[in-house]
This record gives sequence, C-alpha cells and structure tokens, in this order.
Amino acid sequence: MNTSESLSTRRAPENTSQEDGQRYSQAALTPPVDVTEDSAGITLHADLPGVSNDKLRLQVEADTLTIDAEVGLTLPEGLQTSHTEVGVGRFHRSFTLSKELDTDKITAQLANGVLTLRIPKAQHAQPRRISIEVHPS
Repeated sequence: MNTSESLSTRRAPENTSQEDGQRYSQAALTPPVDVTEDSAGITLHADLPGVSNDKLRLQVEADTLTIDAEVGLTLPEGLQTSHTEVGVGRFHRSFTLSKELDTDKITAQLANGVLTLRIPKAQHAQPRRISIEVHPS
C-alpha cells in the first residue's frame, strides 16, 4: 500500500455566488499537509499557524477525516485593524482514508502551529511473516 492509496484529499467547494463579505466570513483556508508512510502507518503534518487546542476540531466519520480550526487572533481592547491582508480565520481540510488504516487508534499532537496526526495501519494490513513448517520426508 502506498500513500496515494491510503489517503485522498478533498477540498470544500468555493461558493462564489454570495456577496464578498459573507463569502469571506464563511471561507476557509486549506492548510498545507505533508504525508509520510512507513510500514506501520501514515503521519500527517498540517500547518495551522495561530490555532490553539480549544479551537481545533478533528473528526472521523466513516472513512472521512476532517480537520476544522479557527485562528485565535484577537486585538487588544480598544484597537481595530485599519488594513487586513488575510481576513480568513478558519482552516478546513478533509481526507478520505483507506480501509487499511485503523481510525480507532489515531493520535494527534499540536505544537508550534503544526498538527501531527499518526494513523496506524489496521492489523490485517500490517506486514507479517509466515512461518514454514518442515516435515521430514
């Protein structure tokens, strides 16, 4: 099994029929994700700068893993922005997971703006050695 068979990504469709203000308030950035695979499973590293644990939601439903997060950028009391380059304060990304992965054993860590998810392969997908019985002739 290789990584492209273990995981596929889906992005939320962009809704362009709404007025700009409403569209941007509901828009979400797609975080960049690096995926590596080894014999025991896959590891995802998602860049989520400005996101804290309490603003991060991870969900697995059926074969879909979803990452939703909000950036917790707040202004000091009495200040307001005069110019904003990036006004979107949300991240969203969904992945379709292979049946070869054990979604009950996913682990997650968030440190320095990077979410690390470890998804082990299911027992039936683990490489195993088959013993050979030798019978005297």
